[in-house]
Amino acid sequence: MTHPELMISNNILHEFKTCTQLQYNGYLKVKSTKGHQWTFFYRLGRIVWAAGGSHPFRRWRRNMAQYCPQVDIDKLNLRGEDLETNHWDYRILEILYKRQKIQRDQIHAFVENTIAELLFDLAQQTNFVSASCDRSQEVILETPMSFTSANVSMKQMQDSWKIWSEAGLANFSPDLAPVLRKPEQLQQQVSESVYKNFVNLINGQYTLRDLAAKMKQSIVPVTRSLLPYILKGIIELVEVPDLPLLVTAVQKSPASSQVNTSNAPLVACVDDSPLICNMLEEIIVANGLRFIKIQDAIQALPTLIQDKPDLIFLDLIMPVANGYEICTQLRRISAFSNTPVIILTGNDGLLDRVRAKVVGATDFMTKPVVSDKVMSVVRKYLPVKTQPQLKRRLDQSHLKVCH
Repeated sequence: MTHPELMISNNILHEFKTCTQLQYNGYLKVKSTKGHQWTFFYRLGRIVWAAGGSHPFRRWRRNMAQYCPQVDIDKLNLRGEDLETNHWDYRILEILYKRQKIQRDQIHAFVENTIAELLFDLAQQTNFVSASCDRSQEVILETPMSFTSANVSMKQMQDSWKIWSEAGLANFSPDLAPVLRKPEQLQQQVSESVYKNFVNLINGQYTLRDLAAKMKQSIVPVTRSLLPYILKGIIELVEVPDLPLLVTAVQKSPASSQVNTSNAPLVACVDDSPLICNMLEEIIVANGLRFIKIQDAIQALPTLIQDKPDLIFLDLIMPVANGYEICTQLRRISAFSNTPVIILTGNDGLLDRVRAKVVGATDFMTKPVVSDKVMSVVRKYLPVKTQPQLKRRLDQSHLKVCH
């Protein structure tokens, strides 16, 4: 991995070249021995789209923010079943284009960056050695909106890999998220303003790619600036889950709208991520329970004491106060001595589980937040009977994009 020239080898590159020479129509699927999978869609020998990788939803969100900033992702009305297709992301772009929400040049930039990211990941994770290739002549994208030269993409991938490797980053995936592990040591080495920026951004919620996009900088200098702290153990790079898009439930039927939830158990979520709070709210409310969200860790205790929820989801990593600290303080209050506290985290580590038990957490739930997992935990600790009509709202969603 430390010698970029070794990347130019064997069967995968040959497959890409063959598809170009044959003016191939269909798709090429590449799968590594570790189960990673990528799909490259072809039209007339050119790559018109790519899918797969570790974080398809994060990638889509990031590219939308960068290339289509006029679109408010939170106001998109998406059908759940269409998010299950291998080109759901491209399909949404098509819908937005037909409704004149985005322009063709935006789509071209979006497509180019998506293909570049996935080719880079393919190179890093397979070293172009341990992978299988399968071609299918099934044409999925009949009228693609952007055409990319595969030869140009291969050259760009090799160049970007060389820059990444020569910067000393060959062993780090850009899909890892930095977490501040030794804040005291960092505070001694940087200014107060730089320290505050680290605390706000280096919290395990943003991958290296996410951080670069938020900072509007290239990923190489951003990651390179973190490298000294990573090597000293002040910052750790960890794997994080993807961030699925919200699926809007079908409107309530008259029968379900009459369900009285005024006496239903109250569930609280303490998490600085609006996305996580909104996803939990949709799941909890759709199952007939009441819900409150607290995104400011400083306000967590006062709000919880005031509302006295029956169950609390508590994010592990937040600015100012983490989940361990808040849980410790809660257990010192008699009113919360027996309240179920569920630690939310993107890192399912044994050390975190042990520490969560030590501070009095009831249970541990790893992200991503999905309905079955959430309600399984809720039912385990609360006397909940799911309303059938309400449950169906999550299962019968339709894919469309709001005007």
